[in-house]
Amino acid sequence: MHKPLVGIVMGSASDIEIGRKIYEELKFFNVPCEITVASAHRTPEDAANYASKAHSRGLKVIIAVAGLSAALPGVIAAHTNLPVIGVPVAAGTLGGIDALLAIAQMPPGVPSTSVGINGAKNAALMAIRILALEDENLRKALSEYRKKNEEKVRDSRNKLIDVPTAPPEAFF
Repeated sequence: MHKPLVGIVMGSASDIEIGRKIYEELKFFNVPCEITVASAHRTPEDAANYASKAHSRGLKVIIAVAGLSAALPGVIAAHTNLPVIGVPVAAGTLGGIDALLAIAQMPPGVPSTSVGINGAKNAALMAIRILALEDENLRKALSEYRKKNEEKVRDSRNKLIDVPTAPPEAFF
């Protein structure tokens, strides 16, 4: 087993569905990762310690999954220089809007980034893009992935039936 390069931290075990989707995408690209739970509010020392020790343990990126007030990505970012990707979870009465805004509104000097609500796949892909800056194999895998997605979209044009469609030369 390879040392994890990506740490996935969930604010609650109830976020495991999102955590699992991130894991599956990383696994597809053969990126080793680890998953844990640390709450920004209930176990703030654990969150801070995890973040501050992440680099020395070999992690390169941290993905923080949180709903409601979504303070976890900010707490993690406050205790590390590693890239932190926040994943807002659709929870509570606001459906994740509160979490999205909490992650996106970090104060100057404590950067973290955010993907869309429940954006597990994009969080994993952003982590992979960061790792690909120094990994030629990941860059190649991402290029192939993008090509396959392009092909899927182009192929989907052929499935448009009973509607007027743009001619192929409109795209080339």
